[in-house]
Amino acid sequence: MSFLESIGFFGALLTGIVIGLFGGGGSILAVPIFVYLFKLNPVIATSYSMFVVGVSAAIGTLVNIKKKLIEYKTALIFTLPALISVSLTRRFLIPNIPETLLSFKYFDITKEMGLMLFFSVIIIVSSVLLVKKPSSGVFVKRNTKKNIGLLIFIGLGVGVLTGLIGAGGGFIIVPALVLFARLNIKQAVATSLIIISFNSLIGFGSDMSLLVIKWDFLFLFTVLSAVGIFVGTYISSFVRESALKSNFSRFMFFMAAVIIFKELSS
Repeated sequence: MSFLESIGFFGALLTGIVIGLFGGGGSILAVPIFVYLFKLNPVIATSYSMFVVGVSAAIGTLVNIKKKLIEYKTALIFTLPALISVSLTRRFLIPNIPETLLSFKYFDITKEMGLMLFFSVIIIVSSVLLVKKPSSGVFVKRNTKKNIGLLIFIGLGVGVLTGLIGAGGGFIIVPALVLFARLNIKQAVATSLIIISFNSLIGFGSDMSLLVIKWDFLFLFTVLSAVGIFVGTYISSFVRESALKSNFSRFMFFMAAVIIFKELSS
């Protein structure tokens, strides 16, 4: 095992800790770890990320089932269109993206580079939403009726996002459930986990016939992440949420900057 791989497996533990602390965000670490430390192709990295995120979300779902926080009807309305779009994205959109997206005089933007740059943009958006104050209205003022049409539309969009970059999309799902499904924040987070679980694992399943999966490596990474979830959950009870959010937001900006620099300088 190389030095970079050793750091990568420590990163797997860190990925789980992040999920345990924030209820999401695992792909923000998992995809760069797969690409830059384990030297995997971004398409394979996003596929592996979906498996890790999906299993992690499933663990959180089992906990929330006991707490009776999940709104199953709302989850079904959101999940069905997301499952359709994530499957179509992995089956048809990803394989048909041209290998060279844009060609300039001194460099080309390849398919792999484009996916990583798009991923960095999503990280930046996620970091902004992470520190967005509830007083802004996102988690306070809610519609009086469920907007099923918007839930379906956003579900389709989240499926495409998951298919492209291997992210569960929790930072989009939670506000959508609060605003358009009339759920409180605890219900929204719990319901988002079951959506993320199905969305990510179905997306990974769509890849199983297209990619060669290194199961021993993927299982080891996932087990370490699962251990990290429990560590993160334990730590979260001792640290102020505001401090965690602000520090993690800064870290995400740093990650996005590293990805952009590495891709454009390569």
